[in-house]
Amino acid sequence: MRHRFHALCPYFAMFPEAFAEHWIEVLTRRGEAVLDPFCGRGTTPFQALLMGRRAVACDINPVAYCVTRAKTNAPSAQKLMRRIGDLERRYRAEDDRTREEMPEFFSYAYHPETLAELLFLRERLRWRATDTDCMLAALILGSLHGEAKETAPYLSNQMPRTISTKPDYSIRYWQRHGMAAPRKDVFALLRDRVDYRYASEPPEDTAHVMCADMRELPRRGMVAHGSIRTVITSPPYLDVTNFEEDQWLRLWFLGHAPHPTRGVISHDDRHYGIEQYWALIADTWRTLGALLGKKSNVVMRVGMKGVAPERIAEGLLGCSVVTGRKVKLVSTETSEIRRRQTDAFRPGSKGCLLELDAHFAIA
Repeated sequence: MRHRFHALCPYFAMFPEAFAEHWIEVLTRRGEAVLDPFCGRGTTPFQALLMGRRAVACDINPVAYCVTRAKTNAPSAQKLMRRIGDLERRYRAEDDRTREEMPEFFSYAYHPETLAELLFLRERLRWRATDTDCMLAALILGSLHGEAKETAPYLSNQMPRTISTKPDYSIRYWQRHGMAAPRKDVFALLRDRVDYRYASEPPEDTAHVMCADMRELPRRGMVAHGSIRTVITSPPYLDVTNFEEDQWLRLWFLGHAPHPTRGVISHDDRHYGIEQYWALIADTWRTLGALLGKKSNVVMRVGMKGVAPERIAEGLLGCSVVTGRKVKLVSTETSEIRRRQTDAFRPGSKGCLLELDAHFAIA
């Protein structure tokens, strides 16, 4: 059975665990460390733990950090159930549960009682401080929006599971279709999600997960020089998605603005120009060159709109010169994205059609 933590919180531009599993098996042995500096929803570090490797992960986006840390530092199901019960008792005991002033979107997106529970949990969960609250926050992120069915494990009015659609568009859609948000008990849903996810046993080991710009890893001594010799990662794709905008509702739950933002958390979420994008890739290589030990391997999955795979491979290799080390392109493989996530909410869009997997060896 596929481990149920893998799909804890699906979102746009994620690679399958089979990609990480293959390269971990090929390039590492048990006990060795694997680094993913753009960890996203944590597929690489989590798969590394499942395979008996050590894992180090980093992402600048709080949603990615929360989900990755939850999966790779999971508390027991018993601790989660006790914490849910404690939070629910505190919520029920409060007579005056005034809801903070919220934008119009939220009155359409959530049933009033569901929103009140979400606001309470948003305020009370110390997700950066404890592993238990981090997992509860991640479970809510995974159910914060999706199909508006009574039996579906989602809290919102009709929305995609992978991205948060923009407020004005969402309101017009719901009004046009006469859709109202279903009443969902957040505490009951959390218990259900714990039961479902913990049908798979968490890994015995834990990962070192950081919420930081990958460029900071060598500067702050977050990762000891030479301690890692394998990197399996997928940098942001060129002109495909802006994580900060697309995940704005999940970011709100974690304490950020109640509306989409751009460039507040990261300036590298989505580059539209090829030169800016290569600058990001060069910064990635510069960081890896400062961290990796001798005889290291780097695997990157990269996607671009309207750029030939051969050009991508040339660009990736060309940018590696900033490492000051000898880098060899060992292999490449191009694959077509057959079941694109954009088809679910933007039918007919061209988007990113191809992905390139490139394996590099660093002397």
